[in-house]
Amino acid sequence: MATERAKNFGKKILAYPNDQPSVVSSKDWVHNLARDPKNFLVLYITRLFPIFGWITRYNVGWLTGDIIAGLTVGMVLVPQSMSYATIATLPPEYGLYSAFVGTITYCLFATSKDVSIGPVAVMSLTVSQIIKYIDHKHPNEWSNPEIAINLAFICGFIVLGIGLLRLGWIVELIPVPAVAGFMTGSAINITASQVPGLMGITGFDTRAATYHVIINTLKGLGRTKKDAAFGLVGLFTLYAIRITCDRLARRYPRRARLLFFISAFRSAFVIVVLTLASWLYTRHRRSKKGLKHVGTPNIDPKLLSALAPKFPVATIILLLEHIAISKSFGRINGYKIDPNQELVAIGVTNTVGTVFGAYPATGSFSRSALKAKSGVRTPAAGILSGIIVLVSLYGLTPAFYWIPTAGLSAVIIHAVADLVTKPSQVYAYWRISPFEFFIWAAAVLVTIFSSIENGIYVSLSTSAALLIFRLAHPRGHFLGRVRVHANGSTSDARDVFVPLIDNNVINPQIRVEPPQPGILIYRFEETFLYPNCSIFNSEVVDHVKANTRRGKDLRLIPLSDRPWNDPGSRHGSTAEWEENVARPVLRAIVLDFSTVSQVDTTSVQALIDARDEIERWTNHSVEFHFASILSPWIRRSLIAGGFGYDRRIQSPHRLHDVAAIASDGNLQSDKPTATDIETGGWEEPSLTGSSYGEIHHGEASVVQVDTPFFHLDLAEAVAAAEIGLLKLSPQSSTSSSHSVENDDVKHNDSSA
Repeated sequence: MATERAKNFGKKILAYPNDQPSVVSSKDWVHNLARDPKNFLVLYITRLFPIFGWITRYNVGWLTGDIIAGLTVGMVLVPQSMSYATIATLPPEYGLYSAFVGTITYCLFATSKDVSIGPVAVMSLTVSQIIKYIDHKHPNEWSNPEIAINLAFICGFIVLGIGLLRLGWIVELIPVPAVAGFMTGSAINITASQVPGLMGITGFDTRAATYHVIINTLKGLGRTKKDAAFGLVGLFTLYAIRITCDRLARRYPRRARLLFFISAFRSAFVIVVLTLASWLYTRHRRSKKGLKHVGTPNIDPKLLSALAPKFPVATIILLLEHIAISKSFGRINGYKIDPNQELVAIGVTNTVGTVFGAYPATGSFSRSALKAKSGVRTPAAGILSGIIVLVSLYGLTPAFYWIPTAGLSAVIIHAVADLVTKPSQVYAYWRISPFEFFIWAAAVLVTIFSSIENGIYVSLSTSAALLIFRLAHPRGHFLGRVRVHANGSTSDARDVFVPLIDNNVINPQIRVEPPQPGILIYRFEETFLYPNCSIFNSEVVDHVKANTRRGKDLRLIPLSDRPWNDPGSRHGSTAEWEENVARPVLRAIVLDFSTVSQVDTTSVQALIDARDEIERWTNHSVEFHFASILSPWIRRSLIAGGFGYDRRIQSPHRLHDVAAIASDGNLQSDKPTATDIETGGWEEPSLTGSSYGEIHHGEASVVQVDTPFFHLDLAEAVAAAEIGLLKLSPQSSTSSSHSVENDDVKHNDSSA
């Protein structure tokens, strides 16, 4: 039987209420991931086109909301897209190309009704910096549109691949403060770069580090031109309309919806007025209409090679900004988005967009907020927005020439101001997690004093460092017991286990009773994996050595035979031994695994090492009880490490070390002889007369009977350890009561 157990090492053990443990192989586990490959493939393809889930139920009520939202967003999308194209150092029409493709394509793949895809400020600024980088490395070799289109093509394919492979979960590794940090820094960067255009100041690089641009702008205020008349008037008008409409809406609630739409059209209104003024001030040539750059994109391998170092930052912005926006509006409006599907939408938009001359596009915060407030009902609203953009391309292209640069700068500054994190939100970061506040601050400062690219990398690296630090330095607590009475009734009482130390959570007036002398209760607060297992080992072993009795009397051991790292006093001290004897004898350790979702080879080996070191200290076996293990893989792993049963009377389920070079363990008899403290015996349970899922006392254990040290909850595990304490220490009742009392006092003091 022992040989059979050794052969079955590495197999999964599952629990069934009507049988002994059933052993299934890892092959069966893999098969369960896709029990029906045909249905899995159909589901995968269906999920690629969410439109089929709602288009068949489309109705007039939805159509009304979509028309209003589509028209509203379209009117804002046209001036914003042209403005953002100027940030990217591209002609204004390229912004409309990106807007047209994004709004039309997105509805086919969308899982968010609110998001509006198109040119955005942060991505546009990144494109301008990438163009500057390529121009510096390869001067005059490629035009700005060629660089932007090639960038969109490759980044689109990268994001599409991530979505198709269902790897969208990687976005979840980046916390909200990191995203807010580089968005805030980018907004400040964009605003600073647009002020010279707003004032008509020239003569320096507006794509340099933000602080350089601010300094040069202040130095150049004396060179302000007539452009400031367009820019400052336009910026003032934008804020005046917005503030006036907001105040009137609060004063006249019945007119709030009308005032909202008036405010929404303020960008289009300002652009039209400023364009008309510009045309009246100076007029000459006309421009060709429509989609002038439709055709197969010229994908240059040499250009792609030059762009390679910039692919990561562009890709991160594409996926990160869009997922953050779509998740936010889904949470606000009561639906969930599929991150993988959203990445597919972004990927298709950017790859298909290169045929129309589009540069990289992603979700826009300001337009998405406008779309949501306009009462959008489905993603189909984007189709109408795309039609408005297309009409603008064919009907208004000649007017694009007359749009003043200062007017576009005013629209940009007004739009990106909302991307700056509000002080109340920054204070919330500080209240919730000071470490994440510093991540936000670092991202903002690096973006301002260096670049958006470095700001993103700093926010990502610091977030990863914080995650690793938290995983590698988990909090764990030794627990005590508090008796809780429901509604003041002594008959309806239960035990809860809380930290023995004061943690500002438990009422300090409540007395927390430590466990019985000889028992330790420890709760993990993180999953138990290789980065943090050594911390657990140190905490538990050090606590045992500081608060429990050493099993060997060092006075009887020659100095030459003592371990070098713990030799004790040279000749052995009677006082030292008396102090040791006053401590309780450790008999059981109860580990609460309720927060542990994963273990690995290294962590199980650390658990084995801790047990071996503790038993060398106590000079006898120590029971290890585990509570709340619900994962069959954790159970299997612990059994492989020799846990879950009494090793003195049962055959080991493992070769002593799971991560050792060699093992000298001996396989013992397989026949259990002890009584199971949960079921009252090792006999095969009979379930005759009981229904599945219902277990009557004396019929079966909820957990499997071959692992009596695995328990359903912590209270049961502690009770089992206390019963085992009585069985393992019968002499305690006849020994000195004074010694026991001293043990109790010692345990109270040390644990508290």
